Formats: sequence, C-alpha cells, structure tokens
Amino acid sequence: QYTLRVDEHDHDKAKEVHLFSVDRPHMRAFHCSWFALFCAFLIWFSISPLLSQIRDDLDISNEDIWTSSLASLQGALFMRFL
Repeated sequence: QYTLRVDEHDHDKAKEVHLFSVDRPHMRAFHCSWFALFCAFLIWFSISPLLSQIRDDLDISNEDIWTSSLASLQGALFMRFL
C-alpha cells in the first residue's frame, strides 16, 4: 500500500526515510514540515539584524516597527500550524 516500510501495529508509521522522495503520505508530510519550519524561522528572524538600518532608510516610527513585529509573529505562527 505504501512505498515505505511501515509498522502496521503502530498506526502505519514509517520505519525508514527516503530523503529524495515525495511519496504520499509519509515523505510528503516530512518535507512539508521541514519547509514550514524553515519559513517560520526565516519570517521570525530575518528582519532583526537589519531593523536599525531599515528604520533609518524608510523613516518609520516605533509603532510601525511593533506592527511589523506582530505581523512577523503571526506569519511564523501560521507557518508552524500549517
């Protein structure tokens, strides 16, 4: 039924990993989960080191910075739950 070996006594959990496969459902779930984690990490941490430069270049207020931080948090949480 599956392309991977599974444990039939433990809810069909995969017993092996094929990293370069996107077969359903095991490997597709694996690749979607690491991609969602990468996106959440990128959304959450990408702006922090550049924030002072961006603030000066775009002449934005502290309220705008808080708004962008909240949007970043919501994006990271969305990707974690996706």
